[in-house]
Amino acid sequence: MNSARGFTLIELLVAITVLAIVAVLGWRGLDGIVRSREQLTQNMEQTRGTQLTFAQLQSDLEQIADKTLLRERQNMLAESNRLVFVRTVLVENAASQLQVVSYTIRDGLLARTESQGARDLLQLDALWKAALEQSTTQSMVGLQAGVANMEFRVWEGGGWRQPNNAASEPAAPKCEDPDPNKCKDFTPKPANKAEGPTGLEISLQIQGQPAPLVKVFLLGSV
Repeated sequence: MNSARGFTLIELLVAITVLAIVAVLGWRGLDGIVRSREQLTQNMEQTRGTQLTFAQLQSDLEQIADKTLLRERQNMLAESNRLVFVRTVLVENAASQLQVVSYTIRDGLLARTESQGARDLLQLDALWKAALEQSTTQSMVGLQAGVANMEFRVWEGGGWRQPNNAASEPAAPKCEDPDPNKCKDFTPKPANKAEGPTGLEISLQIQGQPAPLVKVFLLGSV
């Protein structure tokens, strides 16, 4: 009678080796799927954060205060990693107020800070100074993490240029008539105030991204 034949040691080793290879390939495939899913989730969160940030910026910049309302005070400061400007705030059943809004990057977090409302320009000057010195006691609201850099350009005079953050007054008009008798009766007319920039370009460099995200905003309501 024939006896039953079992597996040899070599056959068992070959089978175990094949199973190990299949397990490693399966684990690598599963690990790749998990990593891709994590990367996709991170990209979606970054995209959502950027959309919310740009939506908030658009809402704020549409209400930027005009310099004539501020009596030619500086209404915006745009420099590397910081944007500070004055906006008007409409209060229901009350007079409109002025508010200083700041967008800053700290430790990779793009945050927004808004001051309390100001009803007079002296109070606004104090709030503006506190915002520039970053000594405001108002709490910050984080908008987007993982932001490496934020840069700005303004649209003014028919082209893009770097922001001029210096507040300057226009020169007073002078009499240019060669006849000195006519200049005696010369009545200075109000100087034409510079309209200032009408657009703002913001470039956000997200960590790990090859190129910055660029968005253009109109300054003031249309």
